[in-house]
Amino acid sequence: MTIEIIYQHSDFWVVSKPAGESFHSESGGGFVQRLQQSFPNIPLYPVHRLDKMTSGLLLFATSKEAARQFGKLFATHTIEKRYIAVSNVKPKKKQGTVAGGMAPSRRGQWKLTSTPDNFAVTQFFSFAENGLRFFWIRPLTGKTHQIRVALKSIGAPILGDTRYSAEASDRGYLHAFSLSFEWLGETYYFSDWPEEGAAFTDIVRNRYDELYLIAPLIWPKFKLPKLDA
Repeated sequence: MTIEIIYQHSDFWVVSKPAGESFHSESGGGFVQRLQQSFPNIPLYPVHRLDKMTSGLLLFATSKEAARQFGKLFATHTIEKRYIAVSNVKPKKKQGTVAGGMAPSRRGQWKLTSTPDNFAVTQFFSFAENGLRFFWIRPLTGKTHQIRVALKSIGAPILGDTRYSAEASDRGYLHAFSLSFEWLGETYYFSDWPEEGAAFTDIVRNRYDELYLIAPLIWPKFKLPKLDA
């Protein structure tokens, strides 16, 4: 597999991870290892991660100091991320906020709790097309399996996410679509439409553009608990 480089800056790189590839080493391989092997003379420090099934944008710092600064941006929730996801099940609600604590569950799963511990907040809009439900997602936190658990909690597990009882498919339909942040006084925005997945048609892409990318979108207001600050 080739590695798609979205943007190169002296302090950071933005790259696109394919679906189905582990972030770290698995049986002697992994996306981070493959990236480092492809560019052995460039120091690249991952500052966040994606699940194996998830495709899309990843940010790598090119120095330890830049990695430390990006870590602060993620910790203070000042890096804006957007995801797109697909389910073949109608959700309990078409849009809204899913919030709650996150705790380990059985067989490598996570579950929502009513406590503030490991608090996660996921906001979303959705639309129907060709018998599927397409989601536009804004995570306000960055917890393990956060989006996967949130969509399952509204009765619409991500298509292909068999760990969370979804129907098997040609891929796990979760994609990290965009990243936005300020760096050294300049605002950066990157986006990456998924190339993998039969459900991501031109019609669907046009609907995402019309509904979420062309006109301003008003997200519900939500204040994170002090425990997560």
